[in-house]
Amino acid sequence: MIYLLLSIAASTCIFIIFKLFDKYNINTLQAIVINYLTACLFGLWIYDSPIKIDDIIASKWLLGAIGLGFLFIAIFNVMALTAQRNGLSVASVASKMSVIIPVIFGIYVYHEGVGLQKITGIVLALLSVYLTSTKPNSPKKASKGLWLPILLFFGSGVIDTSIKYVETTYLPDNGIPIFSATIFGFAFILGSLALIAKAIKKPMGFPLKTVAGGGILGIVNYGSIFYLLKALDHDHLESSTLFTVNNVAIVMISTLLGLLIFKEQISKTNWLGIALAIISIVIVTLA
Repeated sequence: MIYLLLSIAASTCIFIIFKLFDKYNINTLQAIVINYLTACLFGLWIYDSPIKIDDIIASKWLLGAIGLGFLFIAIFNVMALTAQRNGLSVASVASKMSVIIPVIFGIYVYHEGVGLQKITGIVLALLSVYLTSTKPNSPKKASKGLWLPILLFFGSGVIDTSIKYVETTYLPDNGIPIFSATIFGFAFILGSLALIAKAIKKPMGFPLKTVAGGGILGIVNYGSIFYLLKALDHDHLESSTLFTVNNVAIVMISTLLGLLIFKEQISKTNWLGIALAIISIVIVTLA
């Protein structure tokens, strides 16, 4: 149970760190690039086999790692913007509801069972993203801001689906740590190229607070994945139950912290969306 609690804490901290970046004027892209360097080094550090570059280049999963590296750097930026502009509750719901996309993928590709319960959960999840993301009393501003959580929803779902597909199709049994480190490494390289391109157009500084913030984010980011995997290995809960507790807890804690720490305004419509999100997670996971 301790690993599950640590995973929930780490995942929730990611959203809080993004809000703090905005508060302390930390360049989000720079910090995210440092984050992926940190996460990559962590992955290499815990890998208990010799690291052979030739084997990585010859591996069948390399192209998947490159593609995922691009998605990681892009969607992490979207997550940061969503947390900063739309709030913690919106960012957490939109990212956690993306579990619906791998479910749909599994139905069509892996021929998993589908029934009324699963379809109901998918519909409620899509509705919850809209309700949670809508801001009251400013319809024009709300509609303009909707693209961020919607993009986060689909982007996170594509990432989860791609990881699952590459893992089941191409990865050897002991390949998860080096595969993860390779994804983080490519995310760092692509992010660095983006920073270089920006610096050529407009020179920019690299403050120490950005390096520190990115390093902290990288440790927390890696911890959220590491402790979830440890929980799946060690907890006696079934995986469906564990994922339900994990996702619902992150949504609820993020919302509560958004209210208490950052004084976010949540309307009745937003609360309805959050309630539907929790219900849909339970329905789909237990279907």
